[in-house]
Amino acid sequence: MFAEKHPPEEERRVRANDRHYNERFQYASNRITTSKYNILTFLPINLFEQFQEVANSYFLFLLILQLIPQISSLSWFTTIVPLALVLSITAVKDAMDDFFRHNSDNQVNNRQSQVLIRGSLQNEKWMNVRVGDIIKLENNQFVAADLLLLSSSEPQGLCYIETAELDGETNTKVRQSVSVTSELGDNNNLAQFNGEVVCEPPNNKLDHFNGTLYWRDKKYTLTKQNMLLRGCVLRNTEACYGLVIFAGPDTKLMQNSGRTKFKRTSIDRLMNTLVLWIFGFLVCMGVILAVGSAVWEREVGSRFQSYLPWDPPVDGFLFSALLAFWSYVIILNTVVPISLYVSVEVIRLGHSYFINWDQRMFCPECNTAAEARTTTLSEELGQVEYIFSDKTGTLTQNVMNFNKCSINGHSYGEVADPLGAHPKRLDFIPFNPLADPDFCFYDDTLLESVKVGDPHVREFFRLLALCHTVMSEEKNEGELVYKAQSPDERALVTAARNFGFVFRSRTPGTITTTEMGRPVTYTLLAILDFNNTRKRMSVIVRNPEGRIRLYCKGADTVLLERLCPCKQDLINITSDHLNEYAADGLRTLALAYRDLSEEQWEMWSESHRRAEKEEDLLSASYEQIEQDMTLLGATAIEDKLQEGVPETIALLSLANIKTWVLTGDKQETAVNIGYSCKMLTDDMTEVFIITGRTVQRVTQELRRARERIMSHSQMKEGEKEEALEGCAAACLKISQRGGKLAPFPFSSNLMDNISGDFALVINGHSLAHALEADMEQEFVTTACACKAVICCRVTPLQKAQVVELVKKHKRAVTLAIGDGANDVSMIKSAHIGVGISGQEGIQAVLASDYSFSQFRFLQRLLLVHGRWSYLRMCSFLCYFFYKNFAFTMVHFWFGFFCGFSAQTVYDQFFITLYNIVYTSLPVLAMGIFEQDVPDQRSLEYPKLYEPGQLNLLFNKREFFICIAQGIYTSLVLFFVPYAVLADTSQSSGEPLVDYQTFAVTTATALVIVVSVQISLDTSFWTIFNHVFVWGSLGCYFTIMFVVRSQTLFRSFPNHFHFVASAQGTLLQPVVWLTIALATAICIVPVLAFRFLKFDLKPQLSDTVRYTQLVRQKKRRPAGGSVASTWRGPGSYSEGRLGTREGSRRSGYAFAHREGFGELITSGKNMRLSSLALANFASRHSSGWIDTLRRKKHAHTPHATSGMCTPALSRSSSVLGCSQETPIEEETV
Repeated sequence: MFAEKHPPEEERRVRANDRHYNERFQYASNRITTSKYNILTFLPINLFEQFQEVANSYFLFLLILQLIPQISSLSWFTTIVPLALVLSITAVKDAMDDFFRHNSDNQVNNRQSQVLIRGSLQNEKWMNVRVGDIIKLENNQFVAADLLLLSSSEPQGLCYIETAELDGETNTKVRQSVSVTSELGDNNNLAQFNGEVVCEPPNNKLDHFNGTLYWRDKKYTLTKQNMLLRGCVLRNTEACYGLVIFAGPDTKLMQNSGRTKFKRTSIDRLMNTLVLWIFGFLVCMGVILAVGSAVWEREVGSRFQSYLPWDPPVDGFLFSALLAFWSYVIILNTVVPISLYVSVEVIRLGHSYFINWDQRMFCPECNTAAEARTTTLSEELGQVEYIFSDKTGTLTQNVMNFNKCSINGHSYGEVADPLGAHPKRLDFIPFNPLADPDFCFYDDTLLESVKVGDPHVREFFRLLALCHTVMSEEKNEGELVYKAQSPDERALVTAARNFGFVFRSRTPGTITTTEMGRPVTYTLLAILDFNNTRKRMSVIVRNPEGRIRLYCKGADTVLLERLCPCKQDLINITSDHLNEYAADGLRTLALAYRDLSEEQWEMWSESHRRAEKEEDLLSASYEQIEQDMTLLGATAIEDKLQEGVPETIALLSLANIKTWVLTGDKQETAVNIGYSCKMLTDDMTEVFIITGRTVQRVTQELRRARERIMSHSQMKEGEKEEALEGCAAACLKISQRGGKLAPFPFSSNLMDNISGDFALVINGHSLAHALEADMEQEFVTTACACKAVICCRVTPLQKAQVVELVKKHKRAVTLAIGDGANDVSMIKSAHIGVGISGQEGIQAVLASDYSFSQFRFLQRLLLVHGRWSYLRMCSFLCYFFYKNFAFTMVHFWFGFFCGFSAQTVYDQFFITLYNIVYTSLPVLAMGIFEQDVPDQRSLEYPKLYEPGQLNLLFNKREFFICIAQGIYTSLVLFFVPYAVLADTSQSSGEPLVDYQTFAVTTATALVIVVSVQISLDTSFWTIFNHVFVWGSLGCYFTIMFVVRSQTLFRSFPNHFHFVASAQGTLLQPVVWLTIALATAICIVPVLAFRFLKFDLKPQLSDTVRYTQLVRQKKRRPAGGSVASTWRGPGSYSEGRLGTREGSRRSGYAFAHREGFGELITSGKNMRLSSLALANFASRHSSGWIDTLRRKKHAHTPHATSGMCTPALSRSSSVLGCSQETPIEEETV
């Protein structure tokens, strides 16, 4: 039933085509299992999980007590029916969820693959594939397991894969087999292959593999470039063969899936605590009444022994008191009825359906609706403080568009403005039949310059057509497909193609183009490859006329300094254009060329050949030739963001939600996207760059950043002076050990009360040190004081570690959003996981709690559905505890007047139906449909979201207020009828007071009071609210008259004793006056308090609601925009949120990988076959929220500590301190 656990591997040994040998190691099969149960284990495991809930165990205990007749005054069915209902509903929901997981597992496990067995290919299900098998893959097939690439139909053992399932990237990547196996192309040769692989054990490192192949007494090194990972798709490759190294749960895809964690909301955890408190309160009430019973039985009850003896085995007042204790525990258990948990599940189910049905979260392009994949986290959506987001495929579309360019000092290109007139898109087909029909450009002046033969413009596009590492495939005449290792290069080559300079094909020594309809072949002399240090690439070509020219493109910060200074004016103009493009959030790139003589080429070629084997000499060789170049211009590429990303991040920021981007991309790429999506702006006080490679350096940079934050924050004068004095004092505390500064505990309150806008950028090397145990507090303290954080070059494991770190040190709800398998661990670690569905893989969606197709839907998920869900759940809980304490505590007061005999005030039918019929539906309607403000206002005023972050609407304080109001109501409902009816007579002169008259009066007053109370608590009335509230009152009176009717008495005389007591009681005017008096005493103080609170200290929601009422009464002019009247100058809907001035950053090939140029010039990849937002921050309403926020942070556990270091001679890597400082000057 359960899989046997094996000790962890130290290394893995795999022998090809030898299942007997490989089975000795008991490696995992290729079957995957994500489900939790099977037919045999479902019932015991599910019940065990459910009874881990404190409430379920509590009600099971009460059920056992009710089965004991000596202590139970209520029937056992009053508990077992709702308990069985709760367990059944939850079990059915869990079974359905697991059923879908089983279906998903079966769908994957039953996929077919071709396995080489005894020299022939046989179809096998994925789950039957074993480690050591050789598999054949064909074009567009998924990789079944982690394979060592043995051979391919492509030359030199190359193949092309797409890794969308792993990292969300759709650009093609190249893998290559070991040279010794690349010729094993047919089944017979592969069947004879018996090489043995010794490699690392299974792990989750997607970008790393280390192993050795032993074959024919030789060994060959294996790297990640030789591996095809499960989840990849074979592209543009006819066929390939691979050896299974890792299968099933051992594959890197499954290793990154992380453990499925049972997620519970903060309200769930609080409710468990409150249930324990209530149980303690219940025990205290039972003890008080048991002591009263003992005293009464000893002093008074003993006088009745002659005609009312104790039932056996009771033999004394102490034992009678013990029985009374348990009897009262049963009677008073309705302070937390089990219907509470049924109602909570129903409400959450309703909230999840609202998300699924929201048409404004439906994407027509993808035909994908939002989906709530869980029903247990809806109210947690209204409490999020930190969002952890992937970049590629989540914030961006991973689509690059050639947007603008600067050529010889002239700027070309227009951005299509969705708010203005849409410019006309150019039609390139009449001009160039080879043009890409999907290419978009809007400036016809550039096309005219090409047509009239402007030499600078033509040389510009000639450079783009030659200086790259793109591979071209021409399936049919004129039908070109470009395969690039980065989308940047594809966009640039496509631009050159459309403007008449078409890259057609290449060999190791030539590049063939079509220039203005004329075929031209260039001799490729050298490729000066890209790397992270150079930030540029160059090619040296000889044209048909014999002229040698070097073409170079790269980051403007490194290329401009290598230009010939003779054209300084052109350099200045182009620099201005680069700044303008960067301000628009575009990825910029500079282009230049240099003419070489034959002598220069020969001399450099000789020195280059000598330097090829040493990296340092090779870099010096490149540096030597890439000098004295002539500037051609610059390009601007738009890394296309998903629709609405900047507005969404800005709106979430106004709601005090901090966004962290965790990406595997390079720092430059991440920073660029940060500015594009307005996470980073020039208006920020400072942006800190952490690049240290040692623990000491990272510590130093983090502390220096924290000092800058403290010095720039605009605190109150008193706090500021205190902080500076404390910092100065700490700086003077020099320890005797090594002269180091003594640690000084920064106040958490000071760090969290930062008024400036700060951002932090940290790379993977630095983050690895920051996540160490002795550094994590330092990192969290600094990072959480920033408004935005970008972590670059992070692994999937580090993403999850960052999320866990914030969860550990901050009392805050976290949300992780991503679209690839590398985001799965992060999604599972966060309180809430969101998967982006659509064009990329589905691994993130399968692991998520919520999914939709666009990042922009996150604002509606949180600010509308999340806020409403939190509000509804809190309103529901407050009212539920109130009405049940008001109902139950009447029994407590009655105990002092009935000789502590455990007699109930209400009849058994009223007790059973109170929470099931009389009060269940109105509170359900409020919990499902309640709205304080409409969805449009929730988005207009993001500050409305903050009460959920601060947990203001339901917490321990609010709980005590609710039970205090309930206790007050119970006092009124008991003592007012008791006092009024005690000496009242009927019109006939007979005394009015009796047990049933008192019970009917109290019960009727209770139902009316709680109905009036929920009417006051309901802000948004629907037809359901009206039907349920007034219908429940009608049901109460109907059932009350029915159970006291003559008909039921004649049919069941032993169960319905009090015939016509309800009619007799309610016909008395004094009874209705008593009910009215009790209702007024209960409700009038509540009304008075709420009016005073609204008048003296209104909340923002009160202000917005009042404003809306005023708007509805006012006659607005036709066509006037209501929203525009109230949007302030900081509105996210006003378009641009800020521009960048004076900061320049290159967008060149940030997804590019080093070494591709060598692959081209070696000829290894030459193909032999032909395949084809508004901010309304009310000052008087947000001040109290800020005060509570400071109080919350002041009591946050794991208080911030660190040391205050004196100013160093050189500032830390800081961005934003000067707008004239280019980004690269700080980071290079």
